[in-house]
Amino acid sequence: MEPSRAPALRRLLPPLLLLLLPLYPRTRAKYVRGNLSSKEDWVFLTRFCFLSDYGRLDFRFRYPEAKCCQNILLYFDDPSQWPAVYKARDKDCLAKESVIRPENNQVINLTTQYAWSGCQVVSEEGTRYLSCSSGRSFRSVRERWWYIALSKCGGDGLQLEYEMVLTNGKSFWTRHFSADEFGILETDVTFLLIFTLIFVLSCYFGYLLKGRQLLHTTYKMFMAAAGVEVLSLLFFCIYWGQYATDGIGNDSVKILAKLLFSSSFLIFLLTLILLGKGFTVTRGRISHSGSVKLSVYMTLYTLTHVVLLIYEAEFFDPGQVLYTYESPAGYGLIGLQVAAYVWFCYAVLVSLRHYPEKQPFYVPFFAAYTLWFFAVPVMALIANFGIPKWAREKIVNGIQLGIHLYAHGVFLIMTRPSAANKNFPYHVRTSQIASAGVPAPGGSQSADKAFPQHVYGNVTFISDSVPNFTELFSIPPPTSSVSPAAPAPEELLAPPLEYLTPLPAPPPPPAHWRLSPPLAFRTPGAPIPRLDRPPAPAPTLPDWAGKQVEETAVAAAVPPRGRVVTMAEPGAASPPPPARFPKAVDSGWDGPTPSYQPLVPQTAAPHTGFTEYFSMHTAGGPAPPV
Repeated sequence: MEPSRAPALRRLLPPLLLLLLPLYPRTRAKYVRGNLSSKEDWVFLTRFCFLSDYGRLDFRFRYPEAKCCQNILLYFDDPSQWPAVYKARDKDCLAKESVIRPENNQVINLTTQYAWSGCQVVSEEGTRYLSCSSGRSFRSVRERWWYIALSKCGGDGLQLEYEMVLTNGKSFWTRHFSADEFGILETDVTFLLIFTLIFVLSCYFGYLLKGRQLLHTTYKMFMAAAGVEVLSLLFFCIYWGQYATDGIGNDSVKILAKLLFSSSFLIFLLTLILLGKGFTVTRGRISHSGSVKLSVYMTLYTLTHVVLLIYEAEFFDPGQVLYTYESPAGYGLIGLQVAAYVWFCYAVLVSLRHYPEKQPFYVPFFAAYTLWFFAVPVMALIANFGIPKWAREKIVNGIQLGIHLYAHGVFLIMTRPSAANKNFPYHVRTSQIASAGVPAPGGSQSADKAFPQHVYGNVTFISDSVPNFTELFSIPPPTSSVSPAAPAPEELLAPPLEYLTPLPAPPPPPAHWRLSPPLAFRTPGAPIPRLDRPPAPAPTLPDWAGKQVEETAVAAAVPPRGRVVTMAEPGAASPPPPARFPKAVDSGWDGPTPSYQPLVPQTAAPHTGFTEYFSMHTAGGPAPPV
C-alpha cells in the first residue's frame, strides 16, 4: 500500500488556517496604534530597527489630563539599556528610568512644559485631554534596535491612546521596513521568478516522462512541492508589497504563506525519504509497516510545525528579538530533522545493498541531500547564536530560500530526462509496476521489495521530445531460469533450412527385399512381417515417396524435446551434417548412399490417395504412419 501524503495535508490545512489566523499579533506592523489602560507604571509599546541616519518616529499621543504626567522612553539595544531593564524583576520604575541618558534625548515628557513633545490641552465633552503630536529622528553609529516604553512612576496606572509611524527613509523599498527587513521583498520577488521557472521546467519534464511512462509518484510529489513553494512566495510577495505601501500589511496572508512554505518543505522531505527507501526506483510499493512509520513521522512533524507557529504567535515576547527556531518547538523540529536524516541514511544504504546497479543515482543523491539535511539545523543554530539581531531576519530569509532552491534545483537536474543524464533514477515503466511487484511463488517475496532486477534496462532517450517506442511497449524477458513448478509452454522449434541435409529418394530396393518401413518409423502395434513367406512383387514407388522420406528425415533431425535451436551468427562455422538416412537408421540397409543435392522446394503434388505428412515432430514421440 502507498502511504497517505498530500490528501492528509489538504484535509489538515483549512482547520489549521482557521485556528492560526486569529492568533497572529496585530501590532507587528510599523504603523502602530492602540488604546492602553494598565495599572502598572511601566509598559512596553513597540520596537523598531532604525538605520544609522534616516530613522524617524512620528507620533500622536492622547490621554486625560488627570493622568498626567506620562513619559515616552526610548531604549536602544546596548546591554546597559534595554537588556538591563526588560523583565528585570529586581528593578522598579525609577530604576528602569535611571538607565536613560537625558543628554541623548531618550525621554519625551508628554506635558505642555516640554516643548519638543508638541503637547496641548484640548477639551472634549467636558473632559480635558493632553494631545501630543510631534516626531523624533534617530542617528547612531550603526543600525540599532530601538524599544519604546511608557512610564509614570509612583502614579495610579497608565492610560494612553497612541499612534506611531516608524520609517527608514522615503523609498518604497525601505520606508516602512525595519532595518533587519531590508531586502526581503526584493529577495522574495527574485526567488519567486526562479521557483516559477523551476516549476515550469518540472512540468515540462513531467510531460516528457509521462510520454515514456516514467512519470512516477515521487516526481509528481516533487512537482507538487515546487508548485506549493511558488504559491508560498507569491503570498509572501503580496504581504510584503502591501506592507511596503501602508506599513500594516495583512497578517492572514502572511500566515497562509508560512503554512504553504511549511507544506512545501514537508512534501519534499517525504519525497526524499520515499526515494531513499527505493519507492518508484527499486520497488513499486511500501510495506504496511513502512507506511505506518511514515504516517506517524509525518503527522508528528506536521503537528510540530503547527505548534511552532502557534507558539510564535502566542508566546513570543515582542519585547525580545527572537528567531522562529528560538523556542522549544523550534528545537523539536531540529531534532526531527536529524532523525529524518538517520532514517534517510539507513534507507539509502539498504537500497544500495540490494540494488548496487543504482549507485549512479544513489551516491550523488545521498551526498547532495546530506548537505541539505544538515543545512536547516546548522542555519537555525547560526541564526540563534551567530548573526546579529539587527540583521538576522533578512539574512535568514535569504539563506532559507537558498536552501530550498538548492534542494529543488538538484532534484530537477538529477531527474531530467536526457540521454546525458547518468543519474536518472527511473528505469521502470509505470505500466510495469503492477506486474513487477507481484510476489514470488509461495509468497517468499513481499510486494514491497519487488522490482526484479531484469526490468532495468538502459533507457535510451532518443531526444527530449520523442519517446523510445522500442522500450515503451516491451518488457524484457527474465534472465533467471523458469521455476519448475510453473514451466512455460514449449513451442515446436525447427532448425533453419540451410542447416538441414536434404536427401533424395533412394532407388528401388532389389526384388528379394520386402517393402516395409524401417523399424524406427513403424507405427506402434503394427505386426512385424514374416520373412518365411514368398516375397510379393515390388510395387513401383510414386513420386511422393521420396518427398515423404525427405520430410521424415527432417523430422528425425529435430533435436530432443525441450531444446532450442538458435541461429548461427554470420561467419560462424556451420554445424556438422547429420548422418545420412536411411543407412544410419536401419543397419540392414545396404543400398548406395546418394550424393548431396540441394533441397528444391516441392510444388503441390496431385492427390494420389495417400496422406502426406508435413508436420514436424520432436524425437522420442510416435512416428507417423507410412
